[in-house]
Amino acid sequence: MTRRLTTVLLLGLALHLHRFHGSSLDYATLAAGAFASWVGVPGPGEPLLIAAGVLAARHKLDLAELLLITFAAATLGGIAGWLIGLKAGRAILERPGPLERARRRALARGEEVFARWPAWAVLMTTSWIAGINRVGFGVYMIWNAVGAALWTLSIGLGAYFVGPPVVDLVNDAGWFTVVGIVTVAAAGLALEFGWRRRRGRPIRQRG
Repeated sequence: MTRRLTTVLLLGLALHLHRFHGSSLDYATLAAGAFASWVGVPGPGEPLLIAAGVLAARHKLDLAELLLITFAAATLGGIAGWLIGLKAGRAILERPGPLERARRRALARGEEVFARWPAWAVLMTTSWIAGINRVGFGVYMIWNAVGAALWTLSIGLGAYFVGPPVVDLVNDAGWFTVVGIVTVAAAGLALEFGWRRRRGRPIRQRG
């Protein structure tokens, strides 16, 4: 316990002494959003990470710093969500009351899925679901970190490289023009898909 506390204090001191490239509030907001998303709160992490990636491309934030902070916050959020599911969520679903039999069958089925495909299940579900289904500490820590890294790099780097051109397009053309282009493109894809489906159907013979 003392060793863990010392590690946390040293990490806090290092962050305090480190001078971030850009606003510390931006990094703190990004970390809070990533943490909340990986606990299981829908919504805040992705748009904040996209915005941070665009700001990094504009040289207002440091890309390496924002990726590191996002990864750490997402990993910790995933651990917190796993603990919530393991302690609180499990107790709620096992509590006697309405639909108890159905709830217990769902738990048994969930545990079977997590036992057979632990990596896939951890990566594809929220953290508290993994906790409810009693994913082991070692397995969860590994795949939670892998998921946090994939999420951070895919969205963060995607926003860094792709975000600025999109922002420039919106600024130059306006939202209505961009929405119109996307709508026309989506309609074209839908028509193409429908044509290919009709073309691939076997011809019915009469008689």
